[in-house]
Parts: sequence; C-alpha cells; structure tokens
Amino acid sequence: MNNERIYQILKGPVFSEKAQVLGETAGVQVFKVDINATKLEVKKAVEKLFGVEVVKVNTTITKGKSKRFGKTLGRRSDVKKAYVTLKAGQDVEMADLGDTAADTTSTTAE
Repeated sequence: MNNERIYQILKGPVFSEKAQVLGETAGVQVFKVDINATKLEVKKAVEKLFGVEVVKVNTTITKGKSKRFGKTLGRRSDVKKAYVTLKAGQDVEMADLGDTAADTTSTTAE
C-alpha cells in the first residue's frame, strides 16, 4: 500500500467525547475514513502510518441529513467512521497544533 492510498483512506481523527472516553478506557482510536475503504485497508493504513499494532477494526456509516437552505433542499454527505482497537499499551500520537500555535504567538508578541 503506497502513501497516497493511505492518505486517501484515513481522512482524519474524530474528536468527540465518546472518542475520548473510548481512547482512555478501551484503547480505541476513532478515524473518519473513505466511504469505500475496507476494514483490512484501514488496519494496514493505521499500522503503517502510526507504527502500532491493530487488534481489530469496527466500521459504521452515518447517513447524511437532509437540510433546507431557504427553498433549496440539500443533503449532507455520508460519513464512514472506523473504531480501531490497538494492542494493549500502544497509543496513536496526534499532532497537537493548538499548543504550537500558542507558543509561536507568545514568542512573536515579545
């Protein structure tokens, strides 16, 4: 699997209360993934990108809601999420850009 396909499969992490609780208690990381991605592709992508061992992958597809914009009817896109269970003791390190942005603004303000 090449790097281009990995970035097509993994769209990004999900930051929600449920994802945080699962991460802290059960060692599960939640990712938004491509709607056509299989569980095996998600497993290989996470293992290769983050260098961790994946135990199992559960997926869910959330159907997009219908929304109105005045007279126009619109529809949000369907979203596929992957719940990736990691081997005990392993964790995925996400880049925390909020801390680095705060550090750069404080140093430039002086």
